[in-house]
Amino acid sequence: MNNLMPEWVLPPENLALLSNEVHVWQASLRQPPEQVERLAKLLSVEEQDRAARFRRERDRLHFISGRGLLREMLGRYLAIAPAQIQFGYGDHGKPFVVSAPELKLTDLQFNMSHGHELALYAIGRDRPVGIDVEYVRRPVADLEQLTQRFFSKREHATLLALPPHQRVKTFFRGWTCKEAYLKAIGTGLTELDQVEVALTPDIPPKLILSSDSTGWWLHILEPQPDYTAALVAAIAEPSQPPHLHYWRIGSE
Repeated sequence: MNNLMPEWVLPPENLALLSNEVHVWQASLRQPPEQVERLAKLLSVEEQDRAARFRRERDRLHFISGRGLLREMLGRYLAIAPAQIQFGYGDHGKPFVVSAPELKLTDLQFNMSHGHELALYAIGRDRPVGIDVEYVRRPVADLEQLTQRFFSKREHATLLALPPHQRVKTFFRGWTCKEAYLKAIGTGLTELDQVEVALTPDIPPKLILSSDSTGWWLHILEPQPDYTAALVAAIAEPSQPPHLHYWRIGSE
């Protein structure tokens, strides 16, 4: 199996999450109207209000699908009805499940991301996780300006030194790595330029942090053609990364 392009399978009926595992889910945000209507009923009042504020209908439908599917997913792990899940939010907006005595897994942690029409979810136990997915669009007219603003000087120079046909994919790969790490630690994306990623083509990206980066594990993947993604998870030992399972929702 290609490490970058894993096989995504339907989850088992009895879904179990071990402490040494991280489960990665993917789902299409293009859900049938009847499915969107069903998922909308699972959302809280706050989430329904948030959905109504989207100006574009496509964005509203994608939010309902992504959040409703997240609730269904978490409900399976927590053995609770999806509509009963309560979310709290960190200082920079990262959601978490509010712990309650009736929950099956009180140490559950998760993160989600969406790009274009695809959503990815990372779920682990007692370890922060962050995930980001981007649609690799071509061309990126302001690529040089973006790297100058959000990347380090070394990243910027490395990217511009690449042949033009390698720059776009390398840019998005670096972006997802940085964003996944910042989402794992729960800080705002305004600190993108504070995280550096080794961006040498044909070599797996590597986090370069001002603090010790040995407590974080970085994994890149390509969930679908024209998409790139990164997963970051906290680890106790660099030699003991979490075991990954790749689940999909639906037949696509």
